[in-house]
This record gives sequence, structure tokens and C-alpha cells, in this order.
Amino acid sequence: MERFTKIILKSGKEQSVRRYHPWIFSGAIKQVEGQPAEGDIVKVFTNKGEFLATGHYQIGSIAVRIFSFDNIHPGYDFWKQRLTEAYQLRESLGLTENPGTNVYRLVNAEGDAMPGLIIDYYNGVAVMQIHTVGMYRIREEIAGILKDIYGNRLKGIYDKSLNTMPFKAKIEVRNEYLYGDGEIDTVSENGIRFFVDWREGQKTGFFIDQRENRTLLGTYAKNRKVLNMFCYTGGFSAYAMKGGATLVHSVDSSAPAIAMTDKNIQQNFNNANNHQSFVADASGYLAATKEKYDLIILDPPAFAKHLNVLDNALQGYKRLNIKAFEMIEQRGILFTFSCSQVVSKENFRKSVFAAAANTGRKVKILHQLTQPADHPVSIYHPEGEYLKGLVLYVE
Repeated sequence: MERFTKIILKSGKEQSVRRYHPWIFSGAIKQVEGQPAEGDIVKVFTNKGEFLATGHYQIGSIAVRIFSFDNIHPGYDFWKQRLTEAYQLRESLGLTENPGTNVYRLVNAEGDAMPGLIIDYYNGVAVMQIHTVGMYRIREEIAGILKDIYGNRLKGIYDKSLNTMPFKAKIEVRNEYLYGDGEIDTVSENGIRFFVDWREGQKTGFFIDQRENRTLLGTYAKNRKVLNMFCYTGGFSAYAMKGGATLVHSVDSSAPAIAMTDKNIQQNFNNANNHQSFVADASGYLAATKEKYDLIILDPPAFAKHLNVLDNALQGYKRLNIKAFEMIEQRGILFTFSCSQVVSKENFRKSVFAAAANTGRKVKILHQLTQPADHPVSIYHPEGEYLKGLVLYVE
């Protein structure tokens, strides 16, 4: 039988594991029996020798990512069960056989008890992004399981882990198809078609996590002038157009993203003359524009990926929202977001509150937003709730 390295925790450091938190921090470890390589399967024990969990070893502040709280020897059947459970959840959400929406997240890392693994499904192509060596080692096994689950519905499996694998791992990683192929394709989200470039686009190609928030935006768009900042490929812009906006301006600093936005608007609304896009830096555009908007979307990239830059990030959110409050029309609607995992809901709300107070506008919270159900959050791992949003009414 394969031998596993034992990780022994310091006295008192087992409490979070007993509460099913899936991370072991390096500072909690008393002893490592042996010399595990990054990605090895390890077993975690208390200082008294009691078994706690099974996980992948890694180099860094998070030393073990737990995938089971049972004393198991994971193999094909174990991972097939995990992926099948993830698929069944999406099936129960009505996503796996929905012609109007054929794009969704299949695996959401800790939210599906598979830390380090993200899988997004794009109309027959599964795109994987792997963040740990342990998961990377079994990527071919995962690909085989995906073929078993989807059958002939699956046209391709693309591994896009080049920029997500830890650099200390010292393994050769490249973006490549593990099965089949697939050109840049269109997906359908609530009947709106979007081009997706999983090879060159951000993340896995499309921000699937905003699906329900885009739907909500569409209900507020009628007869409004809309500004979509950090528009990427125009998701919110397309929903605003469908919702009856009189004018939609899409702004992003990336020329390829704006080109894709224009393609998406064109394929859904032909030669609509009420949409215009701009390649521009956010602060520069907000300072220079003379247009008045009564619906603004602020969906910036993560301002903070680590706690040591949290204060700077919160100031960044405050400055950005001040600009929006200053320029939005009376009775305007502001959709404002943070996708920074280290920024809590409370901290984000305080930054937006400070921005409102700074401008003296009267502001009411209409909705508090998060990620959709195909991006589940383990109740034992609140860090997984990375997307925070507020819909505000500005008097």
C-alpha cells in the first residue's frame, strides 16, 4: 500500500480542522514525518496522534489543502464521485441541459471539495484552471472522468493553467488541449450570445459568476443611459441593451476586450446605434467624460490579492465609487462590485459608505449581491465568497 507523509499539528491548532476548514497553515505544523514533495498526498494528525484529514501538500503559507476529512487513499473512483456530485448540483440548478444557457461553472475549488481546481463549461468545451501541484498531477485522470460524465456532448478539454500554477513548483506547464479541440466559440447566456476566447481571454474566458447580476441589471436598464466600466467583453452592456437602455457606453483599457465587446453587441443587436465603446483607463475616462449617466456599473479587477495590500485596495474602491457618486444623475442606480477575496463584505461596504459620505449624496441599498449557485461556497470556508456587490439608489 502506498505510504503517505504524516503532518502533525501543534497542540490547539486542530480546532479549525475539526470545524472542517480545508486549509492547514504552515505555522500550525509541529512536525512533518519525511520530506514530502509539493503535490504529495499527506495525512494530518493532532499532536496526540488522532487522524484529522487527507490533503495535498504545498509550499507556502497554506501548507495543506484538504480534500477529505476521512482517512482515505484517493483514486479514480474517489475523484469520479467528487466530479459527479459537482455535475449533479449543476444539473439540479437546471444548467446542464439548458439551451438558453450553455455556460456554467462545473467545479469551484473548495466550494466543491476539490481545492485548487476550477472547471468552466463552455457549450461543449471544458476549460480547467489548476492552482495546485496536487491537482495538476491528476489532470489527465480528471479529463478522463469528464469524458465519462459528458459523453459525446464534450468536444474538448482545455487546460489553461500556465498562469495559475505556483511558480515555486518548478514543473513545466503549458496551456493545451487534453482532449479534442475547439475554436473560439459562442455561448448562450439567458438567450444572449457571447463570443468566448478561452485561450487568450482573462480567467477561463468569460466572467460566468456575474450571470445573475447581469440579469438583475437588465431589469433596471429600461430608458436609462448606462455606463459599463471595466466592461471586459461587454456582458453587462448586452444585458442593458436587451433591457431597453437608451444609451450604453462600454469602457475598458484593453483593446482586445473592446473589440470582443463590439462583436458581442453586433451579433445580438445588429447595427444598433445606441452603443459605443471606448478603449480608456477608468480614472481618465471618468475624469474626462461630459456624459451624464443614470445607471453605472463598476466591476473592476481584483484590487487586492494579498492582505498586505488590503488598505490600498479599500482606498481604491473608495476613490472609484466617489467618481461614480459625483457623476451619476439623480435617482440613478449604481451596481458596484469587488472580486477581491481578501476584501470582506463588511470592508467593501465601508469603502462604498465612505465614498457616499464624501460626496454628500443620499444613497439607499437596494440589493446585496454575490456569486451564483454554480459558484458554491462551503459553509466551512467563508473565504470562498469572493464576489461582493451592492446595487444602490442615488437620490
